[in-house]
Amino acid sequence: MSAKRDYYEVLGVSRDADKNTIKKAYRKLAKKYHPDTNQGNAQAAERFKEATEAYNILSDPEKKKMYDQFGHAAFDGSGAAGGAYGGAYSRNGGGTYQYAGPDGTFHEYHFEGNGDMDDFLKNIFGGSFGGFGGATRSSSKGSRSGFSGSGFGRSGFGGTGFSGSGFGGSSFSGSGFGESGSYANYSQDGADVTAEITVGFDEAAFGCEKVIHLTENNGKAVGKALKVKIPAGIDTGKSIRLRGKGNPGINGGKAGDLLLKVKVASKPGYERKGMDVYTTVRVPFTTAVLGGEAKVETLHGNVLCKINPGTQSGTKIRLRGKGIVSMKDKNQHGDQYVTVQIDVPGNLSEEAKRKLREFEVACKKGQQGVA
Repeated sequence: MSAKRDYYEVLGVSRDADKNTIKKAYRKLAKKYHPDTNQGNAQAAERFKEATEAYNILSDPEKKKMYDQFGHAAFDGSGAAGGAYGGAYSRNGGGTYQYAGPDGTFHEYHFEGNGDMDDFLKNIFGGSFGGFGGATRSSSKGSRSGFSGSGFGRSGFGGTGFSGSGFGGSSFSGSGFGESGSYANYSQDGADVTAEITVGFDEAAFGCEKVIHLTENNGKAVGKALKVKIPAGIDTGKSIRLRGKGNPGINGGKAGDLLLKVKVASKPGYERKGMDVYTTVRVPFTTAVLGGEAKVETLHGNVLCKINPGTQSGTKIRLRGKGIVSMKDKNQHGDQYVTVQIDVPGNLSEEAKRKLREFEVACKKGQQGVA
């Protein structure tokens, strides 16, 4: 077995390099040697594993301190240093590393996952690296859906978590896992995938079906087209779960889910607050003074509203049940609140101005009479 190279040499950094420098160096090597872009290249796979092992040690302050003091002996269990640290690392082939902790707990790190290189780097660096930006706009029944750059939380690690060092992995208890140990019978559920979907105002209010296509930033399609049912009454911030449409599981594990976070598009003239809708209606000056009716547009069709004599600008009219349906109870709806705005006449003829002056005088006399 060939001797391991110095971890600092592997990453190409100095011994006094800070955590950010170490991360950048690893990111560069991981991108260069990742198995997704070097399929069938055993040398690249070995360099990738070597760089990952070095990063896992040097990115963790405690492990880095032990390595600086004892070197590789701190982790291979070959001497007092390994015993003092209480753990050892071993390779298991197939792009897998194992860490045995002092309590006998095993952590496994997989480097041949289901996602592409960007997915892998995103999981390591918390989404700071590039990756999925969204999905193409597509139509179904005349509607359009758009994905904004949320980035997918896909995991090339089969959904295992990550600890402060940039890696975590699933925990396993027991012993007997050495250089030749195997997890061939271990199964794990796939990770969930998250994205955003934009739906129209009316689509959210009444529900619809949309066909979406997931793509990477470069336009490459990811999987098949998916039909999504948008439930009536859904609002911005809610999520739609498509079970089994996320990352596939490992060794028979269940596939993860696709979580679509909803963003409802705006509609001119309408404002939504929960289940209630807010609009305005403009009425002539004479209608506001003398009373009458005004046609008001709602999501459910036009209605005639009664305008009481002397209605002031800013008056609110409540239309019960003309709002958004409840997602929990289809028989329950919000209300629509209509704010009255009075149209002040302009470009009046001389006769109209004279009549208004007479109206003004009459109003003043009426007020004096009341006083």
